[in-house]
Amino acid sequence: MEAKKSRTIVYIDGFNLYYGALKGTKFKWLDLHTLFHKLLGEHHTITEIKYFTARVSAREGDPDAPDRQDAYLKALETYIPNISIHYGHFLTNLVKAKVNNPPKGCPNIVTIIDTKEKGSDVNLALHILNDAWHDRYDCAVLVSNDSDIAEALRFVKSEHKKKIGLIIPGHRHPSRVLMKYKDFMKEIRHAVLADSQLPNPIPGANIRKPASW
Repeated sequence: MEAKKSRTIVYIDGFNLYYGALKGTKFKWLDLHTLFHKLLGEHHTITEIKYFTARVSAREGDPDAPDRQDAYLKALETYIPNISIHYGHFLTNLVKAKVNNPPKGCPNIVTIIDTKEKGSDVNLALHILNDAWHDRYDCAVLVSNDSDIAEALRFVKSEHKKKIGLIIPGHRHPSRVLMKYKDFMKEIRHAVLADSQLPNPIPGANIRKPASW
């Protein structure tokens, strides 16, 4: 008898994925559905992919960053029918920071611009919990290494008895707290990234991979 396929939702921390597996590579035009179909295999039916990110702004030395992000997000929404994108935001503050071994005559304390992405981890945790309450999945696959999500995973396991897959972007050491709740774990390696690229251009749309990618 054929084994029953698991209803699976993939929850992606976009910045965790980017900085863990994509930055500095030529694989940024990533087809998320193909990637997770390859990683999870035929016994998972991916019902939804939820991608959590924030809009980047133009910054010194890289004024085209918002346009590249916009092209990619439009490509995902156009090409992948079961994806949804959920936005956090950036907070920028001036903060004092201590200089490590400053040269003679230079100040020990300087003012720096501190920019942090806020909201994505909270949004992701709430979606994992809410979808469990509504029995929308058998297996939640978390693409992140952020230990702040651990409490949501604890509730998913203890209250709803759902399976949890942990996918670590890149070659980073996995969070010990997240590891406590996993049923399985996989890494994202360059070979599978290379085999999981979006078409360029996106069929039926005037959306192209950014030239610098």
